[in-house]
Formats: sequence, structure tokens, C-alpha cells
Amino acid sequence: MRSRVAVTVRDVRAAAWSLATTALGLWIGLAVVPGAGEASIAAVLVAAAVVAVGDALLRPFLRLVAPRTGAVGAIVLGSLAQVVVVLAALVALPGVDVGGVGPLLLVLVVASVVMALARWVIGANDQSYVVADVVRRADRQARRRGVEAHAARDPGLLVIQLDGVSRSTFDYAVQAGLVPRLAQWQERGSHTVDSWWARVPSTTPASQAGLLHGSSRQIPAFRWWDRARGRLVVTNRPPDAAFVEARLSTGDGLLAHGGAAVATMFSGDAQTALLVMSRAGRRGGLGPGQLFVHFFSSPFLLARALVGTVAETLKELYQGWVQAARGVRPRVSRLGWYPWLRGVTNVVLRDLIVSMVAEQMARGTPTIFVDLVDYDEIAHHAGPLRPESLRALEGIDGVVGTLEAVVESAPRDYRVVVLSDHGQALGETFEAVAGAPLVDVVRRLMAVDADLPAATSAARSTDESWGPVNTALSSFSRAPDGRTVVGPDRTRRERPSPDAHADEVVVVGSGNLGLVWFPGSATPLRGEDVRARWPRLVDGLVDQAGIGLVVTREAPREVLTGDEPAEVVVHGVGGRRELHSGVVHGTDPLAGWSTRAAADLDRAVTLGDAPDLLLVSSVDAAGLVHAFEGLVGSHGGLGGAQNDALLIRPVGLEVPDTLLEAVDGRRMLVGAESVHERLVAWQVELGLRPR
Repeated sequence: MRSRVAVTVRDVRAAAWSLATTALGLWIGLAVVPGAGEASIAAVLVAAAVVAVGDALLRPFLRLVAPRTGAVGAIVLGSLAQVVVVLAALVALPGVDVGGVGPLLLVLVVASVVMALARWVIGANDQSYVVADVVRRADRQARRRGVEAHAARDPGLLVIQLDGVSRSTFDYAVQAGLVPRLAQWQERGSHTVDSWWARVPSTTPASQAGLLHGSSRQIPAFRWWDRARGRLVVTNRPPDAAFVEARLSTGDGLLAHGGAAVATMFSGDAQTALLVMSRAGRRGGLGPGQLFVHFFSSPFLLARALVGTVAETLKELYQGWVQAARGVRPRVSRLGWYPWLRGVTNVVLRDLIVSMVAEQMARGTPTIFVDLVDYDEIAHHAGPLRPESLRALEGIDGVVGTLEAVVESAPRDYRVVVLSDHGQALGETFEAVAGAPLVDVVRRLMAVDADLPAATSAARSTDESWGPVNTALSSFSRAPDGRTVVGPDRTRRERPSPDAHADEVVVVGSGNLGLVWFPGSATPLRGEDVRARWPRLVDGLVDQAGIGLVVTREAPREVLTGDEPAEVVVHGVGGRRELHSGVVHGTDPLAGWSTRAAADLDRAVTLGDAPDLLLVSSVDAAGLVHAFEGLVGSHGGLGGAQNDALLIRPVGLEVPDTLLEAVDGRRMLVGAESVHERLVAWQVELGLRPR
């Protein structure tokens, strides 16, 4: 009985505070917006009450309509519902004069700002406001079932991916006091903080495929040349993400047994997929429309989110200007679409994602996997340890705290696992070091031995992002893959012709991992074939400033049956190393690199659609790398903290020592597939999937 009374009091308190802040916002909005009339406090209180009642009456209707309109229709309907309800409240009631639709919209904006400030003053964060309705509904459902708030519940598993956050970056954030909730887990001993090794390619698609599907062998980079299909595969495009998942999925992924994927690249065979890239191209692929109604029909929530988006965009512009004014190096341009994308990602979509995860928790979904991309997006453009990047972790920590609070009201007792897919490393771009992009360097070295300039196809997109922003936008229009094709006649075209010149080359940058294909050949070229056609290409790349390693496949040292696998050779300045035979000629090119370098590179050149030449940028003693695209924070290859991924697990969900491998003096899980195996084992232990 005591629990029932406490919950009722909380509901009343929340409703009273919502009414008060709504009334205050409306009153100030009416007072300051030109063209809006004055209103008495009493009239504004009545209007605020009407808004609350109107919202409560409209939302069930919108939920019924949403399945027929889809996600986009739900967003439009929910947004219009807010305007209609407030317009009706302000226009129909005596004693209130709004002055027209234009002033009404401004009143909504002002009211949203006031409400946000009021909640900030009392210490309430945005996410708690977003999920408040979900929590109240979960509490009511529990009361109807006669379940006490802390009664024994079946377990659940919530996996939160912090995109791009390395173990070392997390440790810095703990010391700086930026992630107090996660730090408290360590302090009270409820969770253990570990590292795991993100193998080459250390990218989101490869790691997430391993985490969700248990296999990443079909993913050699963030984007790559598919020799069989004769085109570039770009994983932040829904059709390509769906194509890749079809090659990976066995139907028994991490989320196959009634799980939910939220804002991920691949589905993990989830029953419920919300803002998942691989399913965004389908009809209704963004998720059930009623979930969008819940978010976008909340009073003033959309307007508040838009205000926050503008503020975040302006903050990015200011921070980029400060970097330039102070002469911070290394740095890249932070203009173009990125400031707006940062605003949308870190405000609107973060709130939407939190709302969706809370909804799944309230429904008792057994396993939920969500990806938060806030830090990764900023770190790519600002730098992994720059102030604005680390500050993004504050918001992520707030999300974790909010979802942890939702566990108290959820029908399942969720175990919360926090992990990352890779880290990031800082450094000047390769173009800044070499004076030219990688594609031009390759073209120049090939042309030295040719009568005509080589036909060159180059992927020069700097868009590493793939998160919810890209998922949403790509569902409406097909985004370009950033590829430029330059033919022998120096003309540009969007696609190579079917009779492409035999010398055509595809050059792709994936962080500090460079990949080169020669698609004129029906089969991958070995190193001896490349040297025979372009004698100065491999040596020229090895000698190029900014390039540390060049990896080729060569004929095996001894051919006995003709079926021997190719030897993998790592070339560096002053020497080369044969990975299978262990023979080193001259200076060992892997001296000073990670103890995992040889194994990772050997694996990388055997992945599906692996390039003919694999390049890794040089890495200095401080761990600084050089991205082969326009990013100051990068990942994909080796060097710095990009391979040092994070794993925070509840005590009781153990990792046997026999599964750990020695890496640079530490013992850890190696590869996303190994983490997937532990997640599956924990599901079995918790009774979330059959043995």
C-alpha cells in the first residue's frame, strides 16, 4: 500500500509541475511575442490545463492512426496535434488573445525555452522529461497487475553502445568528473570496467556486425569495392546495409529471441527494429508509427527539441571558430552540413532514442541494444580528447542515468551492459602531411610507368557518420556515396562504364586505413602482379610521408600442390615481414606496433572483398595517426586508442580468464565476435534465449 500511495503522489507532483511550467511558459510567451495579446494568470492556467487534457484525448487517436501513416506520417500528425491543441486552447478560451498563427508559433518557441530553463533550474534533465510519461504508464501497469515496485522480476538485458569511446577516453572522463553515474558503478562495485580489442578494420559496421551477428568477415572497411557487383558498397546507405546484413545473418543474432534494436546499423535479427539502417529502406522500416506519435505529440516537446537543436548548432559553430582562432592543430573544417547534423543528433534524435528505449523497457522486451553516436560524431571533427568531445560524454552519462531509473519501473530487472565498438585516434589528415589526397598519390605513382594517366576511381567522402540522422534521411532520398570517377580523358562521370580501362583503380579511405583495388582484374591481384604492371607503386607508397605500412598478398615461398594460401607481406621503410613464414628482410616494419598488428593485418587481407593493397597510416610515438579522409579523429586501422574498446559489465556477468588474450601487456577479449559470444552466454544465463 505504501508503494501505491508514493507513486500516486509522484504522479500528482509531476502533473502539477507540468501544469505550472506550461502556464509560465505560455504567459511569458504571450507577454513578449509581438502581436500576441495579454492574458490573465487565471486564463493562462486554464489554457495550460486544456493543453494537458487535449493532449491526453488526442494521443490515443493518434496511436490508432499511426500504424496506417507510418513513421513520417506519425511525426507530421504529432507535430500538427501540438499546434492544434495549443491553438484551440489559446483561441477558444475567453481572456486569451494569441494574435494569429505566426505569433502562436513564436509563443510555442518561447514557452519551450521557459519550460526547459525551469526544469534546468530544479535539476531535471531533458531525458527525464522525455520518458516521464513512459515511466508513469509502466507504474500504472504494474499497479494494475498488483506488482510491487521492487518485487522479484524476470531479468532483461540492456546493451548501450557508446560509439567511438575508447577505454582510455572513458578513464579520462571519469577523472574529469564528466560521467558521474558510470563512475558510481565502479565505486560501489556493481560493475566491472574492461577493455576489448577492436580488430582491423576498427569501424562501426565491422564491430557492430560482430557484436550483433557474430561475424564481420564480409566487412573490410567502412566502404569498399565489391568486385563481383562492380560498385562501391557504402554501409551508411540503407540498401547497402541491408545487402551486407543479408550476407551476415543466420537468423539467430543477438536480438533474435524477441529483442529490439534501436539506432543501430544492423538489426541483430531483432523482432523490433527502430531507426535501424539495414531496415530503413523497407516500408515502415524506421519503426512503428505509434512510437513517433508518443514523442512528437508530447506538449511542447518538438518545439523544445528544435530550440535545443538550434542551440547545439550554434555551439558547434562557435567551438569550430574557437579552434581556428586559437590555431589549434590538428584540425579540420567544421562547416557545411555537420553543425546542423550535430544539433539534430545530439538533441532531437537523442531524445527520440531515449524515448524508444524506455518504451521497449516498459514493454518488457527481453534484450535491447541501442547505439549512442553523440561522442563519435563530435570527436571525428574536433578530436577525441578535445573539450567539446569529452563534454558530449556528459550527455551520454545522463542518458545512461535516465535509463537506469527506468529500470525501477520496468516489468523486467534489466542488467545494463555498456560497451563501445572502437576508439578514436588524433592526427593530421594524410592530405595535410602528404600535400595531396591518397588517390592523387596513387595516380601519380601509377602514371610514372604508364603512357597515359591512369583511370582513377576514388572514394573521397569524409562522411563517416551513419547513425540515426543518416537512417532517417536515407529513408527519404538516396544519399550519394561520395565517389568520383576520373577517366583517361579527364572527364568526370558518376559511374564507371562497363568497359572500364584495365588500369582503373579504386582508392578508398576508411579512417587511417587505406584500401586500393584494381577492378580491371577479375580476381584480386598479388603483389608481384602489381609490381609487374606498376613497378614503382608499392615502393613509392612505402616511401610516402604519412604511410606506415603497405600490405600485399604474394605467391607462397614454397608451392607444393598449388593450393597453398598466399603469403601476406607487410612492407615498411627499410624492410618487409612475411607473416606466415615469419621471415623478416631488413628492418622489421612491425617493430614498435601493437602485438596484435601481425594477426590483425593477416586477417584483414583475407576478409571478403579485401583490397589488393592495404595501407595503414604512419603512427608516431604519441599515437597520432593520419586519416585518409578529412577527419581529425579517426579509426579503422591501427594506432592510438582506436582499437582499445570499452566493456562495462555488471558483476555476475563474468568473462572467464581462459577467453582472454594478451595484448600489449594486458589481457582482454579480442574481436567483436568474442564479445558477441559473451553477450549470448549472458542471455542464456539470464534465461533470455534457449541453451
